[in-house]
Amino acid sequence: MELTDFVPYAVALALGLLVGMQRERSKNEVAGVRTFALITVLGTLAAHLSQTFGGWVLASAWIALAAMIGVGNVARIAQDDTDPGITTELAALVMFGVGAALKVELTPLALAVGGLVTVLLYWKRPLHDVVKRIGDREFRAVMNFTLLALVILPVLPNRDYGPFQVLNPFQIWLMVVLIVGISVAAYMVYRLLGARSGTLVTGILGGLISSTATTVSYARRSRDLEGSAKVAAAVIMIASTVVFGRVLFEVAVVAPSVFPRIAGPLAAMIVIMALITLPSLFGLRKQEAGLAEQEGDPAQIGTAIVFGALYALVLLAVAASKAYFGEGALYLVAGISGLTDMDAITLSTAQLVRAEQLDASTGWRVILVASMANLVFKFGAVAALSKARLRRRIAVLFGLALAGGALLLLLWPG
Repeated sequence: MELTDFVPYAVALALGLLVGMQRERSKNEVAGVRTFALITVLGTLAAHLSQTFGGWVLASAWIALAAMIGVGNVARIAQDDTDPGITTELAALVMFGVGAALKVELTPLALAVGGLVTVLLYWKRPLHDVVKRIGDREFRAVMNFTLLALVILPVLPNRDYGPFQVLNPFQIWLMVVLIVGISVAAYMVYRLLGARSGTLVTGILGGLISSTATTVSYARRSRDLEGSAKVAAAVIMIASTVVFGRVLFEVAVVAPSVFPRIAGPLAAMIVIMALITLPSLFGLRKQEAGLAEQEGDPAQIGTAIVFGALYALVLLAVAASKAYFGEGALYLVAGISGLTDMDAITLSTAQLVRAEQLDASTGWRVILVASMANLVFKFGAVAALSKARLRRRIAVLFGLALAGGALLLLLWPG
């Protein structure tokens, strides 16, 4: 044997000790630091022997371990030690698998699973607290997202239909799942934080859930609450800045191969927005901004269908504009679609660039034009719903942002 043959055993020992120490600190009587180390090493040894004698060795060892755990539980029950939890027992079986995975050269997977087991065991109380704080609305959001992602998506056909062959039901719904997933994640954080949070967190979550809805909400609230214009302006600007981070994330997921060619100017726009927003935060450190109330949940089936239809419509509009009127017409489509929704035009443009039907330089410009149109729409909402003080603030801040976007369109190379 070579020295490298002992590496999986060393890693198995380390991971077993790590998990075992956590169990030892929690005063668990089923298995402690030595037991978990032995179990993980046993998994590595069984996998090693299986390479020579066959897979029955690994299976037998796993079954034997499960039987030993079962016998140990029977003995505990006989002594009236009737702790109903089986977390440690399941962790032991998983760590056996981790040890086996190390021997069959699945080291990254084994490290990830071993670390995950440790974290899950350590976070017992925080995780239980989170579950207790999740209400019916949050649970319904998770179940709706599960329906969208795991029930509807797999049964949709993965082929192109319609004019220009751009309507792929599976790909369209996959984009729905992506956007709803982002919103649901932010929504869950929002619900867990409670009714009040700091201005920065409020703006970030508002941008992730819906910057337009956040803008409308704070425009209304500033009209009813005296002295709230500064807080409202800060939250609206933070949410509008986060939109560009969300756009970059969507491009990275949908078109990772072209992300470096698109990311530069959009990242520059984030910097511009952040610099414009920063002065609005001065003096707000000790202030709190109540999180805007979200009606319903972002994973509602009706909302998902509407976004899917909008995304399909934008796909058709982009393809038709490019085919009949050239790339210049894409900016008009971007301006119209970006008024109320940035996701559809961002995803469709990223897919066109990935498919080499649109060059990256035009792609990021289309997305930026859509984002500028979105700022114009949000200012219209502020102008219609708020008092003069907030209108003046947002007019100046959004005006600077639009000027920065225009400079990027004119001066960014390529």
